[in-house]
Amino acid sequence: MIFPTAKPAFFLTVLAGGWLLMAGCQSNSENGATDTAVSGNVLVGVDETFAPILQAQVDTFGKLYPDAHVKMQFEPEENVMVDLLNDKIKVAVVARELNAEEIASFAKQTIVPRTTRIGIDGLAIVLHPSNPDSMLTINQLRDIFTGKSTTWSQISNQKKLGDINIVFDASRSSTARFMRDSLTKGTPLTTRVFAASSNPALLDYVSNHPNAIGVVGVNWISDHDDPAAMKFLQKVHVASITARPNPQPDDFIQPYQVNLAQKTPEQLAKYPELQNYPLRRNLYIINREARSGLGSGFAAFVAGKNGQLIFQKSGLLPAQMQARVVTTPKR
Repeated sequence: MIFPTAKPAFFLTVLAGGWLLMAGCQSNSENGATDTAVSGNVLVGVDETFAPILQAQVDTFGKLYPDAHVKMQFEPEENVMVDLLNDKIKVAVVARELNAEEIASFAKQTIVPRTTRIGIDGLAIVLHPSNPDSMLTINQLRDIFTGKSTTWSQISNQKKLGDINIVFDASRSSTARFMRDSLTKGTPLTTRVFAASSNPALLDYVSNHPNAIGVVGVNWISDHDDPAAMKFLQKVHVASITARPNPQPDDFIQPYQVNLAQKTPEQLAKYPELQNYPLRRNLYIINREARSGLGSGFAAFVAGKNGQLIFQKSGLLPAQMQARVVTTPKR
C-alpha cells in the first residue's frame, strides 16, 4: 500500500511559521504598523478554483486568532495576479509561481515576494452520470481539448451523446491555462470550449448535459465531511484517467490523495501498479509584504502544521508530504 508521509522539511516549516508569528507581533509594534502576524486586517486574493480549501483555512485561522481578520477575494487566476502586482492585495493563492515578467515588475517596485508551495491539487475530469465513457486516456483528453475529437462517437461508440461540450469554471481560469500548458503542450484549446460563471455553475451544467465534460479543482468534491462537496459529487461522475500506453482497466485512476502523492522513479520501477495522477499541480501562496504583517502570519499558518493538516483532511495533498510504500506480508 502507499501512504503520504511527512518529510523533515515539514517540521522546519512549522518552526519557521511559529517564529514568524512571534516576530511579527514584536516588530510591528516597534514600527507603529496597525497589524501584526496575528491581528489586524488583510485582503488575500485567491484563485476561485481553491475557494473551499482556502475558506477552511481562513475559518480555522480566525478561530485561533480572533483579532485577525483575513478577507478573501475569489477571482480567476489572471485577475489575482494583476491585483497582486498593483498592490490591491498583499497575498495571493494561485496554482503557479511568478513568471519572469512579474518578477521584473516587482523588482522595479523594490519588492521581493515570498513564494511558498503549500499543497498539491488534482484536476478532476467530470462527466454526466449517464456517460459510459468514464475511463479516458491522456491522448483522448488531448484530442478532445484540441478539437481533434468533437463527438463522443470518436471516443467510443456512444453516438447518442452527440457533440462534446467542454466547460471550464471561468475565462482566464487557471484550469484552462493548466490544460493548455500541460495537456495540449501549448496547442490552443478548441473553440468549442466555454466558461461557466463559477465552479458550482460548471458542476450544475455537467449534471444537466449528458454530452458535457468539465474540468474542476478536486477540492470542490474531495472533502467527505463537507456537505456541499458531497452534494456536488452526487451530481456528476469523476472520470478515471491514465497516461499509460495500451492501458488495462486497472491503470485508470482518479485524483484521490494517494494518487496525488509524487512517487519516485525508484518506487514506480519497483511497484508497477503505482503511477502519478497525470493532472496534478502545485498550489502556492505568494506574499508581497515587506514586513511580518497579517499576510505573513496567514501564509505561515497555511504552510505550517495546522494549515497542512487542513489540506490533508480536505483530500488534497499537503506540500511537505511524499509517498511512502508499505508492503504487507502475503498470507
